[in-house]
Amino acid sequence: MKVALLAGGYGTRLSEETAVRPKPMVEIGGMPIMWHIMKMYAHYGLKDFVVLGGYKVDFLREYFLNLRSRRSDFTIDLGSGHVDWLQASTEDWRVTVLDTGADSLTGGRIKRARKYLDGETFCLTYGDGLSDVDIPKLIAAHKASDGWCTMTAVTQPGRYGALKLDLSLTRIEGFREKGAADGGLINGGFFVCEPEVFDLIDGDTTTWEAEPMDRMIDRGKLRSYHHAGYWQSMDSLRDRQVLEAAWAKGAPWKVWSD
Repeated sequence: MKVALLAGGYGTRLSEETAVRPKPMVEIGGMPIMWHIMKMYAHYGLKDFVVLGGYKVDFLREYFLNLRSRRSDFTIDLGSGHVDWLQASTEDWRVTVLDTGADSLTGGRIKRARKYLDGETFCLTYGDGLSDVDIPKLIAAHKASDGWCTMTAVTQPGRYGALKLDLSLTRIEGFREKGAADGGLINGGFFVCEPEVFDLIDGDTTTWEAEPMDRMIDRGKLRSYHHAGYWQSMDSLRDRQVLEAAWAKGAPWKVWSD
């Protein structure tokens, strides 16, 4: 099963960092936050990634093209260009990096990746949120339903979109923006999707969290998986500081072994 990572937004609320790099490349514990997300998926055996780039996509391309050389000792013959890798250290991942347009919205980015994802169930998440969600259980819950998309629902107060759930069926009956005083479950990302979702996305100006989700709700095809464990997004400099502090204390999202 492939994993699509939304990695093309401008990240304006973290402009201190995103002026020079895409938001998923902002580092936590010395590694890009997207690396942490990919390590989590890889821990569960999902190692085929499709990175949906846009803003500063060349930064993403350069990172993955040079990841092995960044982390390995080597000897290079400058005349022939031959490289001998000494104690090579890299990841056993397959990574597809796409330019889905600098100004495309989240739905548009997903639709542009259709030919790399269509025809099979796939995982999807944002490139700026960390969690210890159990991916195999999430996938199993999705497969046990008749939904086209299963969204991980988490508890977080504040500025996100609130979900109205039929908890007995895990069916999402509504999605709306909420104020800081309105508690409840929110969209935590970490989706599992069927190919049918592509037909619900009109084009580049479609927001994944708007028309496609509304259309799935209307059809009774949007499901939820409640995750009660750790979840934290990185939407501001303060959020990054929270994640850095959590990393220093052991990183509750770190399900993999070094």
